[in-house]
Order: sequence, then structure tokens, then C-alpha cells
Amino acid sequence: MLRRGSLQWLNFARFKATANVAKIEDFVQPIHPLLLARAKAMTKEYGVLEKKIQGGAFDSETSIRFSTVSAVLDNYHKYKSDMESLSSLLDIINDEQPDPELVEEARRELQEILPNVMRTSSSLQKRLLPPLSHEDKPAIMELRPGVGGSEAGLFAQDLLNMYINYASNKRWPLKIMSKTVAPNDALTEAIIAIDAPGAYNTLRHESGVHRVQRVPATETKGRTHTSTAAVVVLPKMSEGTEQSLKEDERQFAPGEVRIDTMRAGGKGGQHVNTTDSAVRLVHIPTGIIVMQQDERSQPRNKAKAFQILRSRLALLEREKEIAEQRRMRTDQVSTTDRSDKIRTYNYPQNRVTDHRCGYSVHDLPGVMAGEKLDELIEKVDEHEFEERLQLLIESAK
Repeated sequence: MLRRGSLQWLNFARFKATANVAKIEDFVQPIHPLLLARAKAMTKEYGVLEKKIQGGAFDSETSIRFSTVSAVLDNYHKYKSDMESLSSLLDIINDEQPDPELVEEARRELQEILPNVMRTSSSLQKRLLPPLSHEDKPAIMELRPGVGGSEAGLFAQDLLNMYINYASNKRWPLKIMSKTVAPNDALTEAIIAIDAPGAYNTLRHESGVHRVQRVPATETKGRTHTSTAAVVVLPKMSEGTEQSLKEDERQFAPGEVRIDTMRAGGKGGQHVNTTDSAVRLVHIPTGIIVMQQDERSQPRNKAKAFQILRSRLALLEREKEIAEQRRMRTDQVSTTDRSDKIRTYNYPQNRVTDHRCGYSVHDLPGVMAGEKLDELIEKVDEHEFEERLQLLIESAK
């Protein structure tokens, strides 16, 4: 893995100013042999898949795998090319009888290609790790207030706006599946769907308890209050339409899901009190309960409920997978369980801190506008990469 940028440029400046011998390791930490072994294995797999496709075996599964392996190998070949270029430049710089003009030109070129080497190496290492479950899926996000009364509901609404802004900045299609608001405009619950492939993989780090520290609008003495809101990110496993309902129901054994219908409650018009449009699903093995009443049609509420149930079960399977992997490790690893406070939004100090990786962004308005959220997500992703690589190394012992 590459060293941090500040260290790279410090080393570059030192070698530029002194006669020290520059080594590749001073700029780029070599990729772990286990990951390189996976790249070499993919090279062989690519040949097998290519022969299958040329022989007419162009089924969906083979096509997807061929595309995935091709993308990884393209990255791998670019990495090898970049490393060869880096090595050649360092040979010129370290020449015992250097040509001053040639050395200066090599140093300039080294400074130019280092960012590319950083990006290529980082991308390749992430691609070479075993894939995560459902990483190619769209996402469903659930937001609810935690402790802090009405201020928690207002904060949950702020988070909802942040994710709406974030999706808009990325031009991701977003739909509010359900939303309930208290009389004081505090959010009670919201469920949104982000229909972009891979959105789940990007946003899954947002799952957890988010904490805010600020002076509420109703505070007369200017005291800072602490409130929380919970965010759950699920992989979207179906479309949640009447057309997808039959396929969703087929995913469950007979008697595995109890289906209750009832009259919807709350705002919504005269139909609320006259039709049994609300649907409640109870997944017997896990006890998971899903309630939907936003649509006037019972089939549409049923379809939405099955969509959310499948997503929650997929997340449950992923969490069990992570727990099992961590039990295999010999050392204790920090968790990102949803019960942990993963992030703090400190308004008085204009700071957002992610506690999993210890990284802070000193631009709270930029984060809440969705513009700086990527910066936090990327740092958590880097932290997770280190954990997953360590897990891979230990499991291979």
C-alpha cells in the first residue's frame, strides 16, 4: 500500500536536495504477495473465461465474471507499467555518474507520475481483495431519531437532506419510499432508495449511530446539546413493485413469513379509515418486522414490505459473515456495529469526526451539503481496507 502523500513528497524533497539513494520503497510500499498472487491467478482465469466465450458459452454469469476479471487485470497491467517507469526514473536519479540535466528531468517526471502510481496501486489493491456481498447493488437507507427528543428528529432530517444532496451531486436516482414527520417538523422515520449500481458499497459505511453537538433553536441559554440519529444502509435486493412481488415471495419457504393486513393510520385522506391497505410482514425465523402503509394499494404496500424484508435479511447475512471472519482473527479488531457512535457532527467547532478511522473534516456545512461527505467515506474505506487485508493475511497462515 502507498504511504501517505505528505511522506511521499517529504522523501522526494529530501532526495532532491541530498545525495541519498532513492528507493521505490521510499515512495511506494510494495503490494502484499497474497494480493499479487490473486492477480496472477486471475490471469489464468482470464484465459479460461476467454476460451469459454470464444466457444459460445456466453451466459450471464460468465459474462459478468469476464468483465470483472478484465477490469482487474487492466489495472494490474497498468500498475506493472507504472512501477517499471518509476524504477527506470530512480535508476537515472541514482546513477553514480549522473548527467545533471537528465537527473533534473527524471525528478520532474517522477513528481508528475507519483500521483498516478498512487491511484493505480490503491485501486488495484482494493480490487484484489475478495469481493464483498452485494457490493454491486443499489441501496436502501433507513433514518430514525435516537436520544435527544425533538432535536434528534431535526438532526435526522438534516441527515436525510445530506444524503439527498449527496445523491444529487453524484446524479444518482433517489426516491423517498416513506417518510413520517412530527408536528414540529422533526423526522420520525424515513426510508429512501438510491437506484444506482454500487450505491450500497459506497454508502454502507454510513450505517450506525450519528451524534450531533449543537445549540438547538429552542435553547434559550445557549447551551450545547448532544443528540443522536440512527442510519441503516441495506442492499436493494428487488424493485419493490407488484411485478417483482411474486419473485420476492418465492425467496421464502411456506410459512416463513406471516402477512398481516390492517387499516392504515395517520395522515393520508379518507381511504386511511376505510381500506385494509396497510401490510405488516413478520419473518418468523429472525423476528424481523416490516410495516408499510404509504401506498393506497395493498399489493403495492406488500411489494414494498417484501423489498425491505429481503434487504434487511441480506444485511443480516453480511453482518454474520463479518462476525465470523473476525472470530478467525488472532487479535481484537474494532467493530463498526450499528450500536457504536460512528461519527460526531460538532457545530460549535465546525468539525465532523469519524470515530472508526479518527479522521476529521473541518467544514461541517460542506459535509451537510453532501459535497465533503466523500472525503469521510474514502477515509473509512481506507481503514476498512487495512482491516480486510490483515484478515486475509491471517487467514492464509
